[in-house]
Amino acid sequence: MIEKYRTQLAFLVMALLLIIVGVAQSWSVSIGIFNLCIVSAIMAMGVNLQWGYAGLFNAGVMGFTALGGLVAVLISHQPIYEAWSIAGTGMLISLFIVIVASISIFYISKYVNSVFKKRFLIVFVILLAAIGLGNFYGPSVDLIEDINPAKTGFLGGLGMPIIFSWVAAAFAAAFLAWIIGTVTLGLRSDYLAIATLGISEIVIAVLKHEEWLSRGVKNVTGLPRPVPYEIRLQESEWFINFIEWLNSSKLSAIETVSSKQDLLNKLVIEGSSIYVKLCYAGLFIIVLAVLFFLSQLALNSPWGRMLRAIRDNEVAASAMGKNIVGQHLQVFILGSAIIGIAGAMLTTLDGQFTPGTYQPLRFTFIIWVMVIVGGSGNNLGSIFGGFFIWFMWIEAEPISIAFISLVTSGLDYGDPIKMHLIASAPHMRLFIMGAILLITLRFMPRGVIPEKVVRPR
Repeated sequence: MIEKYRTQLAFLVMALLLIIVGVAQSWSVSIGIFNLCIVSAIMAMGVNLQWGYAGLFNAGVMGFTALGGLVAVLISHQPIYEAWSIAGTGMLISLFIVIVASISIFYISKYVNSVFKKRFLIVFVILLAAIGLGNFYGPSVDLIEDINPAKTGFLGGLGMPIIFSWVAAAFAAAFLAWIIGTVTLGLRSDYLAIATLGISEIVIAVLKHEEWLSRGVKNVTGLPRPVPYEIRLQESEWFINFIEWLNSSKLSAIETVSSKQDLLNKLVIEGSSIYVKLCYAGLFIIVLAVLFFLSQLALNSPWGRMLRAIRDNEVAASAMGKNIVGQHLQVFILGSAIIGIAGAMLTTLDGQFTPGTYQPLRFTFIIWVMVIVGGSGNNLGSIFGGFFIWFMWIEAEPISIAFISLVTSGLDYGDPIKMHLIASAPHMRLFIMGAILLITLRFMPRGVIPEKVVRPR
């Protein structure tokens, strides 16, 4: 009975946890966690597409996420016209040199039939010619970063709606995945893990140090929103009237006009925060639903069955004439594109781009725990894993503090042991994540919602 309704029970438990947070803490906190859970679920679906479908180990989730966040900046931020007028020509020339050199090297290495030494010499000459890039790039970077560095100091973006960046981030992450996959997927599987980890660190290093592109550790703030701003809602008559109608019974119980107005102002402020988060939730749910629908189509298609056959036995699939490397490259690109979308969505939700926050623990280990706990190879399992693990990651600190306070309730408040344990409680988060992973692997090794293989009739 439980096995039959395992999926429904899992999501019911998740809904109850969010409701408990809404009642015990606040609905604003609960909806905020819900939005981050959706973004995490999308990342987990991207990793599940690679690992659950094809057995590809991507250790560079952080890099694709950060790239998606950068694309959100480049698409939505207003261009810094002063920087473009002073150094735009030099940067465009530098970009042209890089593109020409890259295309030339690719063409020579792939299509020019000659001895290795001759090809190497030609590529070496092209690289020497590209050294002229420094004559344009270096001075241009210095000029850009010197323009009002406290507020700008970079080129800015295109000034387009930030939702467009979600699609652009998919293409950017897919292109990076194509580069990595083309080089490594023909080798042993561990090379892919090493390459993705290395490339992700390179991406983060570039974002932190190339201030002309992303402001580096100074961060990009004030990105435009696809939803209303709280302050504008608080000044809108229709929203004030809506909150007043929604809380009419509570307001009618107050006799004095001043107290009633103070309460209404408080309710409007709280309501505006909840309304904005609900708008984000609506957008994110649409994206999650579309990606889930497409992923399910892929999973149940002949292409999806072929990928699982390759995953289970590459030798047999190769003997049947399947292009192992080509299929792996396809699924690696698609999964990375989904991760890029999630990265752009996360930056959209935050309203700022902070390269220093892209740590491997947050965007690689945690996402992999989501896939393993939820159920590798099952899209619904990945979604549940994204929700549950991120919820526990956020709520681990208050849960740990409450647990330690309960255990040490018999000790005096000033007791050094009690104070040390309470101060150490927030660090229980890592212990809780590890415990969840171990318990799942022990009692549900295939995950909470395991993969279901549907045989064609």
